[in-house]
Amino acid sequence: MTDPGLDLVVRRARVATASDTFDADIGVAGGRIVQLGVDLPKGVREIDAAGRVVTPGGVDAHCHFDQPMAPPLRMADDFDTGTRAAACGGTTTVIPFAAQMKGQSLKAAVADYHHRAEGRAHVDYAFHLIVSDPTPAVLKEELPALIRDGYTSFKIYMTYEDLKLDDGQILDVLEVAREHGAMAMVHAENADCIEWLTKRLEAAGRTAPRFHAHSRPMLVEREATHRAISLAELVDVPVLIVHVSGREAVEQIRWARAHGLKVYAETCPQYLFLTAADLGIDDSYQGAKCVCSPPPRDKANQEIIWDGLNDGLFTLFSSDHAPFRYDAPEGKKPDGEEVSFRHIPNGIPGVETRMPLLYSEGVLAGRMTLNRFVELTATNPAKAYGLHPRKGSIAIGSDADLVIWNERELVLRNADLHHAVDYTPYEGQTLKAWPALTLIGGAVVWDGQFHPRAGLGRFLRCGKPTLAPDGGRN
Repeated sequence: MTDPGLDLVVRRARVATASDTFDADIGVAGGRIVQLGVDLPKGVREIDAAGRVVTPGGVDAHCHFDQPMAPPLRMADDFDTGTRAAACGGTTTVIPFAAQMKGQSLKAAVADYHHRAEGRAHVDYAFHLIVSDPTPAVLKEELPALIRDGYTSFKIYMTYEDLKLDDGQILDVLEVAREHGAMAMVHAENADCIEWLTKRLEAAGRTAPRFHAHSRPMLVEREATHRAISLAELVDVPVLIVHVSGREAVEQIRWARAHGLKVYAETCPQYLFLTAADLGIDDSYQGAKCVCSPPPRDKANQEIIWDGLNDGLFTLFSSDHAPFRYDAPEGKKPDGEEVSFRHIPNGIPGVETRMPLLYSEGVLAGRMTLNRFVELTATNPAKAYGLHPRKGSIAIGSDADLVIWNERELVLRNADLHHAVDYTPYEGQTLKAWPALTLIGGAVVWDGQFHPRAGLGRFLRCGKPTLAPDGGRN
């Protein structure tokens, strides 16, 4: 008998959450999960998972789409192409950045970003804020009001001339986070050290892409991570260190945790699957494809990042998708020129490949449990940014955002991806899995073909972080 109350039943699922793995049918109504059980009544629609693993849709909590850039630079992906790629790779919620330019109102930055997203997104989305100009009005009026309105996380930069804050400004912003229960994220690299090294490399004629890594050794990340932790300790507020690349920053985070500080950490695929050698071993400009900050390190550091993913050091695993076309005047070759590493736009694509890479080389290669995979890619990101349990879980009342996995071998080719970038840094890598189906609110958006739903992606107002039992505050 068909149950008219069930819009969809996903049958014979091997359901994986952050804590459990079990066999069940999943009943969906009104876009949400309403039943979990065995032999559920027939739904209006039926999908047979055939015993395959079903995980919550991924939450990519660190990605950049259509972010305003100084000419001639322009990101390759907007909310249409970026969220299309996300859906095809098993990510059903994204949290990109509304970036404040210096001299700009923070509210104006948010309004501009809504305009860029409206009617284009294929998946649900929220916004982080980037605070680059913490004026008294921003600190006392705009930022508290935006936190109340559901923008409960913001990013602080310690590098990049047009974005970085000094220590006093960072303390001011962290104080707002403490007073209003928001999550503060920090890009931790020492800007003065980077500039000092860059000038000396340029003076020696060492300007090829590979020297990007020389200008940003682990020391500059270690020092800034230590300083970010110290500033957060002074204010007595949790902090999340983003895109951690290797041993020296990891050691700072372990020290802080051992001393009882609430320090969370994020890492990304580039620190598991790329090394500094991918920036080039000679002066070839091809290495520009892998220029990102912090840069990839070496094989030994890849193992340290894997260890941190398994032992709980890392709270979440994000793509840091920052898409620039390689062979384009608005991308990695500004104005059509091969430029010094200083002027190569930082960032690599990864929103579509994040989940399959970690599932293949983490879960199926025996490096991590399936439950830890779910925790890192869906549950913890949703908790960190106030979207759980609506997102990041397979539970009664959660949105019916689901990934049914197909465990099969395939070779990763950019030609098969759905972003608007002309390369992937993981070209030719053999994967062991890819999503067979991606569902958002019970609707199939990927089943080997992409089914567009532009404009149906909903903007999500975020609650307070729930990583810690008290909501994340000390």
